[in-house]
Amino acid sequence: MDHTEFNDRVSNLSEGTYAGLPIAFAPEKDDDEELPAAGEAAWRLSVETYDAEESFEEQFTRFTAKVDTTAVKAIIIGSWEDAYEDGSSTIVRLLTDNAGRFPALRSLFLGAMEGEECEISWIQQSDVTPLLEAFPLLERLEVRGGSGLELRPVRHGNLRILRFESGGLPAGVVRAVGGCDLPALEYLELWLGVEQYGGDATVADLAGILSGERLPALRHLGLQDSEIQDEIAAAVAAAPIVARLESLSLSMGSLTDTGAEALLSGQPLTHLGRLDLHHHYLSDVLVERVRKALPEAEIDLSDQEDIRNDWRYVAVSE
Repeated sequence: MDHTEFNDRVSNLSEGTYAGLPIAFAPEKDDDEELPAAGEAAWRLSVETYDAEESFEEQFTRFTAKVDTTAVKAIIIGSWEDAYEDGSSTIVRLLTDNAGRFPALRSLFLGAMEGEECEISWIQQSDVTPLLEAFPLLERLEVRGGSGLELRPVRHGNLRILRFESGGLPAGVVRAVGGCDLPALEYLELWLGVEQYGGDATVADLAGILSGERLPALRHLGLQDSEIQDEIAAAVAAAPIVARLESLSLSMGSLTDTGAEALLSGQPLTHLGRLDLHHHYLSDVLVERVRKALPEAEIDLSDQEDIRNDWRYVAVSE
């Protein structure tokens, strides 16, 4: 799988597709409109975050009654009532308790809320490990929101894409990802965020990931949105997993010339098809050096921030 295919597979939900399928909304109460075939859509289930007129469980029950769940391939979980206060454990329970009704489910996004519904660092999550345990054929899991998020090391033989979007990813989750046996995983993306919003991972917490021992199929690694992006770049420069990658992202964080120097001084990166460093604090000199060092690669150095600014911020925090 090359880097262009990776980009296609993690396309923005705002484009109206997910996992290669058009997004369809779960049927509403008293809605008799004809529904698309269950296996030809990515189904979005969502209720109002504030002053919800019905509970998520009520919508889920109606969805399972009106849609042939045995054919459903992709589910997007949007808002649940009071998501800024109540965690996702009810949603996780509903899905896992009904796992037998979704034998074709391959893609799942938990917490796909926009800022006006609930800011990313306000989203209250929970332990998502049961989703991996209940759906052994799942190929894609994406989670938005780091508050209350938990993960335990597990073995999952079919997962190919794993993404955590957050303004602060707990260190325990980062360590757990590195402790999971994921022999089929090809794409891993972590938004590490800032300590203010729970992003307390250190470079040491990335050791399991950077060794690559439990990620033999990994081809894309994204360690992004970090306030310690320079330290991460230095660790990546010597990480065993890098030699196997086709694309690498250290974007969205506070990367400076120091981190870029470390990256360029480490192991060769000329095998990469894509390097994403967008939203950075590199000088023009280092921008040019990065481009010259990887003349054959697709490089994203957009969103060059003002290096004269002493306050360096990540792209996504609150």
